[in-house]
Amino acid sequence: MIVCVALARFELVVAAGTRRDLLAGPVAVAPELGRAQLIGEVSPAAEAAGVQPGLRLGEALARCPRLVLLPPDPAGVADAWERVLVRLESLGAQVESLRPGLACFDARGLRRLHGGHVDGVVAAVREALRRPVRVGLGPVRFCAVAAASQARARRAAEVRGADDLAPLPVELLRTQGDLIALVDPLRRLGIDTLGRLGAMPRAAVGERFGAPGLRAHDLARGRDTPLRPRRPGATLAETLELDESSSGEQLQRAMALLVDRLLARRERDGRTLRAAVLSARLVEGGTWHERVVFREATADAQRIRLALGGRLELLPAPAEKLRLAVERFGPPASAGPALLRDSATQRRDRLREAVGQVRAVAGPEGALRVLEIDPGSRVAERRAVLTPFEL
Repeated sequence: MIVCVALARFELVVAAGTRRDLLAGPVAVAPELGRAQLIGEVSPAAEAAGVQPGLRLGEALARCPRLVLLPPDPAGVADAWERVLVRLESLGAQVESLRPGLACFDARGLRRLHGGHVDGVVAAVREALRRPVRVGLGPVRFCAVAAASQARARRAAEVRGADDLAPLPVELLRTQGDLIALVDPLRRLGIDTLGRLGAMPRAAVGERFGAPGLRAHDLARGRDTPLRPRRPGATLAETLELDESSSGEQLQRAMALLVDRLLARRERDGRTLRAAVLSARLVEGGTWHERVVFREATADAQRIRLALGGRLELLPAPAEKLRLAVERFGPPASAGPALLRDSATQRRDRLREAVGQVRAVAGPEGALRVLEIDPGSRVAERRAVLTPFEL
């Protein structure tokens, strides 16, 4: 049984902070500075006025002139969501984070820890989070997400399969990031429920919409891929309060100081850095952050400063606080001289480094290899499969 935990309008609540009374009116998260001018999550009053997440800023203001825009807080959202995931993992769950405010985990191994049934797991989730939360249950991830969208704050909902999915709107595909663009074309064709989508011939859907259409068809029929739980890692971060709004050379010096402090931390234990997150709190309100994946795992302060310095130039406004956090560690720095290694070992090390970089950017399925199963088969899908690339 898959459990889906949904926190409604998570990014909007974090951006509002202590000003929760604002959410009673038409409120939306403003676009991030320097990014596409698309608004973020919106309040119920804004939805009633026709404003939807992802609208262009001009169109949103045209639909609702009274719309209040809150500065986006991506760094605050990331920190708050990390705390939620840690609380879920404290229950013994292996959690897959779909996006901030939406996570899933398999409850089969947790029932004995929490009363022997799923209701005990749901109660443990509510106790751990201590906030209004919608909980959905289902045999696969998408069914659980669909159930969470129908659940009440105090009562979990369950979607058992294709029959329960059939009357639900096709807008539920928006919960899948790669299928958002598919919803509007389906509605224009008169396919407004998942049941209508699932009843269409699979070949016809694939011919019209390609791979996204086939995935949407599988979801509508109650089929989904297995969960991919995240691997919790050690968190390591350094923060620097700036006496006055900084920019330019002063900000570069502050960033260099953060790098030196981070590399000097005892918790690093000689490990290299694979990926880092550079964030800042802006003087004008809101936050900014950039994820940086290094070309190769390194503990060289000069190379780290060089990689982060280019991203720091993207800062849209003066900052009053700067933060540098390690998102993913690499292997320990090698103490042996490279001259003692033969060419085959060096090539293998470079290939391992390249695979690690690709997976840090694109996820665990970023590097795959082709494995022949039945080369003589008449069915193309049976001739070979994709498997993780390992050295």
